[in-house]
Amino acid sequence: MASKRDYYEVLQVGRTASIEEIKRAYRKSALKYHPDKNPDDKEAEIHFKECSEAYEVLSDPEKRSRYDQLGHEGLRGAAMHDYQHMRYDDIFSMFQDIFSGTPFGSKTGRVRAARGYDLETQTQITLAEAATGCENEIEFTRQDICPVCSGTGAAEGTKRRICSTCGGRGQVLQRGFGGMFQMLTTCPTCMGQGSTVDKPCPKCDGSGRTPLKRTIVIKIPAGIHDGQAIRVRGEGEPGDDNKQRGDLHVYVRVAEHPFFRRQNNDLILDVPISIAQAALGADVEIPTLFGKSNLHVPPGTQYGQVIKIKGLGMPDLTDGRQGNLLAHIHVEVPRKLDRKQEQLLREYAAMEEHNVLPVQKSFFERLREYLIGTEKAAAQKDAHAKHEKSGSTEHEGHN
Repeated sequence: MASKRDYYEVLQVGRTASIEEIKRAYRKSALKYHPDKNPDDKEAEIHFKECSEAYEVLSDPEKRSRYDQLGHEGLRGAAMHDYQHMRYDDIFSMFQDIFSGTPFGSKTGRVRAARGYDLETQTQITLAEAATGCENEIEFTRQDICPVCSGTGAAEGTKRRICSTCGGRGQVLQRGFGGMFQMLTTCPTCMGQGSTVDKPCPKCDGSGRTPLKRTIVIKIPAGIHDGQAIRVRGEGEPGDDNKQRGDLHVYVRVAEHPFFRRQNNDLILDVPISIAQAALGADVEIPTLFGKSNLHVPPGTQYGQVIKIKGLGMPDLTDGRQGNLLAHIHVEVPRKLDRKQEQLLREYAAMEEHNVLPVQKSFFERLREYLIGTEKAAAQKDAHAKHEKSGSTEHEGHN
């Protein structure tokens, strides 16, 4: 390797940079230091080679992984390592290409223009909007076609010209292992476009792209869940040919509701009631996503009991079938009582022994049996200990 500088430093990107960020950084550096723009400038030539070398490594996942782990030393012998691990059919095809005069990996014509990058953004809606569906306005920024040069990257009054490195093919021929095989790779100068610019556009610095804000309206379907994404085709960035745009992925965040929690397509609502309402039964007014509703609490309702109201949940995203509303009952015990309330409650407590609920009765019966069993076990243990002791004394007296 000619360069020993850190490859991330050369391209001025972070170590967690994506492939797209690395590609953009390389394109910018290559345009800046290209020999055609800097004739007889040895320093620019060195920078150009450094950028190309850095891009070759960081754009390849395997080489990048080796470089991240071991640095420049990890790249020594990497080519031979890759060659030794090639499949036999790949090697056979390679030699077929050599003897037929066709460069290994070559394709007819120029490199196919790459599709534009996908973008991600997010929007927030309410739970009620998720239940009915809605339309939301989305504003985002994307690298778009430069409005000054129409995406050519060339300054006004100039045109792109055929790349001197690849001759307009967008690919360059590389030989390896002493000429054993040859391979076509993307041209590092024009990035496969087949052309370069002498005088870059001042607006986009020759990249043909500028950040532009865009606003669109998307439809959010009823029943969507928090974190799900809606793909908007063709709203991503333009491809190398200024066409073939990528997509926009809009992640929907559903805001927390003050009353409801979602569980699949059901809605959970905590409903507080008094002791009297739980014991005697009551009709309680509760909120729903579609207005107010009446909840019938039957007599003897217990704490934690769930009352289901059909059809008042969330619609299913696929078939529209409505979920249920699950009312979780919370019986609230009064913190303070006036004298009359306390008197009445004490009178009720005095009669409660004759009106014990089956669950309470079962509990007390089991508790009584447990205590009696514990006492019996303790008594048996004491008797056994006494027996052992008396037996030991008799044995000593006999001796």
